[in-house]
Amino acid sequence: MPDAEAQLDGFLAKFEPEVAGQARSLLARMRARIAGAQVLVYDNYNALAIGFGPSDKAGAAVLSLAVFPRWVTLCFLQGKGLPDPAGLLKGAGSRVRHIRLDPPERLDMPEVQALISEAMARAEPPFDPAAPQRLIVKSVSAKQRPRRPRRPGG
Repeated sequence: MPDAEAQLDGFLAKFEPEVAGQARSLLARMRARIAGAQVLVYDNYNALAIGFGPSDKAGAAVLSLAVFPRWVTLCFLQGKGLPDPAGLLKGAGSRVRHIRLDPPERLDMPEVQALISEAMARAEPPFDPAAPQRLIVKSVSAKQRPRRPRRPGG
């Protein structure tokens, strides 16, 4: 069985090169930003989800990158109630809010970084910056939507 990094590379290779490149860049920046994060990968039906949490338990994850055929979204898994004076967070569910990172440079906006900081500060258990960061492939769905956009007339 391939290691987790190789599996993740394979999952990303299913996407158009531009989206895969954006996802790789955003993932590297998020990994650098969140010291001690456990990086949890779910190759789901709708999207490739890459979560960041203080432990390897899915319920403890506070942020994730969701890779779709045309863009990458930053999800705040406990986003309801986060202070968002700039009105960037989208979604009306009971917990999750998101920001489409289109263009990917949106991740660097001070308002987005402030939301990430607040989400991390609210993590329970808290993040331990000294903990070794691990990449863990948690699940792979047998059935998946296409990872590349449908072509017109296709």
